This record gives sequence, C-alpha cells and structure tokens, in this order.
Amino acid sequence: MSRQLSTLIIGAVLCLAMAVTSFSFRVPYVVLSPGPTFNTLGKYGGNDIISINGHPTSQTSGNLNLTTVSEDTQNTTVAGAIKGWLRHDEVVVPHDSVNPPGLTQQQVNEQDKQDFLQSQNTAIAAAACELKYPQGFGILDVSPDSPNVNVLKPGDSFVSLDNTKVHDDPSLRAVIAKLKQGDKVPAVVIRAGKQTSVTVTMGAPGSAGGPPLLGITLTNGCLLPFAVTVDLGGIGGPSAGLMFSLGLVDKLGTVDLTHGKFIAGTGTIGSDGAVGPIGGIQLKMIGAKRAGASIFLAPSSNCSDVRGNIPPGLNVVKVTSLHDAIASLNVLGAGQTGVPHC
Repeated sequence: MSRQLSTLIIGAVLCLAMAVTSFSFRVPYVVLSPGPTFNTLGKYGGNDIISINGHPTSQTSGNLNLTTVSEDTQNTTVAGAIKGWLRHDEVVVPHDSVNPPGLTQQQVNEQDKQDFLQSQNTAIAAAACELKYPQGFGILDVSPDSPNVNVLKPGDSFVSLDNTKVHDDPSLRAVIAKLKQGDKVPAVVIRAGKQTSVTVTMGAPGSAGGPPLLGITLTNGCLLPFAVTVDLGGIGGPSAGLMFSLGLVDKLGTVDLTHGKFIAGTGTIGSDGAVGPIGGIQLKMIGAKRAGASIFLAPSSNCSDVRGNIPPGLNVVKVTSLHDAIASLNVLGAGQTGVPHC
C-alpha cells in the first residue's frame, strides 16, 4: 500500500471518528415531547387528585385529563437534536427559552411549583363562582402546619382582625404588619352566613425580617365553605388550571360533564373563569390522542397553533372561559355538534 493511500485511509478514519464523536457533544437545546396526561377525576399515587373534605361529591363517569409536555433539558446531544428536528412529535428549542438566563434549574423548578400552586387556587375560585358560591375576601385554604389550622376554615370571610376592619389584602396586611410572631389577637369572620369570633395566633414570618403569617391562602373571589386539595406531585406551571376547575365542577355539580367520554385539554384559568393561552399545545394534543382522548379543549388564543396540527380523530373545541367549556361539554354530551372550533 502506498504512503499516499495509507495517509488517505488514516485521515478518513480520523474524520469518521471525529464525526461520530461529535454526535455525543452536548448542545444548548431542549427536546420537547408529549408528556403524560392525568385524569383530574382520578387518583395519583393512590390518592384522589382532587380531594374534597366536608361536602359530598357526585359520581363521575369519564375522564377530564390535564396534559403535559416532557422536557429533556439535561442530555440534549447533537444526535438527539437532529432526531428531534426530524420527528413530527418532538420540538427542539433553545435552552434559554425553557431555562431563562441567570436562573438555575432549581430556581426554574421552584417557579414552576409556585405557578402550579397559584393555578390550583385560581382554579378553585373559578369553580366556586361557576357553582354560584358567594364572593368575598376570605380564606381559600388553611395550611396543615398553620397555627390556626383548627381555628380558621376554608370559606371564612374576614370582617376584622385585632379589632380593625379588613376588607381586602392590603388592609389585612396593614394590621398584620403591626403584630409579631406568637401574638394572639381577636378576629371576626363570616362562617356559614353568620359572624363568628375567634382568636388567631400569628405564625413565623415567611422570610427573615418579614411580618408574621396566619398560614392561610386568601382570595377576593368566590369561597367554598369546605376544604379542597390538589395532589399531583412533580407537575409544574399554570397550564392545568382549566382542567382542575372542570374536575372540581364535575365532582361538586349535579351534571356529569363527561357523559362517559375521554376529554382532555389545557389552558390557564383566572379567578373570573377566563381561559388563557399555554405553550406546547401541538405536543399536548398528540399526548391526549395517544392517551385515548376523543375531545380536546383548547384556549381560543391558541387557535393559530392548533390549526393544521390536530391529530386525526381528535375533536378540538375552542374555549374562552370555564363557562364556555362547560356549555360545550353539555352540547357534546347531548349528542349534538354545535360547538366552536379553531
């Protein structure tokens, strides 16, 4: 073999080795794919996803599944990115679009967790208004570790604290700012339509130098006079709000919203019931169809992302509010087809 041919062969082998090795290099991209779906009427880890304590629940028959997007943020290689670009059920996006610059993965996860908790609270408030519960400034939830867990109750509407009238969050915070941890002060709440006097204990501050806390979640929306908890560990972000509200309405209402059908969907929710846009809806529709859904509820503001991307056999219904979603489900449950689409 000539020296020239040997050199060419060695060079070709080295180039091939370098090309193969480069496919394992990490790149600053994230591969998104359809994630799991969860039936808000069902269980997670052996417990009800939506638990209601202190009020009877209706028998449910179908599915109201929230949908998710899976993110591979840690192991995206050149090969993985190319594979994602070629597949119809994966999306490759810059890492910074998922993890904002300057934030660690832990900080992003914590923000997602807080967004999820806020979504739960607004979902409960929206469902309460849809079910015609009264509106007021009061307690949405009492933390299990609150010093007032046996004193205050979900649905209590504040009248006064420490002998000072309170009617909104700023007025309540103004009173609390004058108190310290361990103080026991009188409070008056409206409970089950009657004024009730209690003594509350100020708990530890949420941060160093901050005011003491009562250990409650407040709302200016509609109030349920019983406890509702949502248990779905590992899920973050605000996009499950609509499906949580629907699950709660189905459990507490007198009408079966699903009529035995497998319904999935997505969308943020406001305490007034307004449904807002989310990201990754194309992947969520794929995930819903794979899970067995026949109907998918999509925010009207996501219609431009929905058009041309609907999996075959999936009926995508456009919704602008919780009330609209319920109305459309009742129409479909009656065997009719006159519902809005994107």
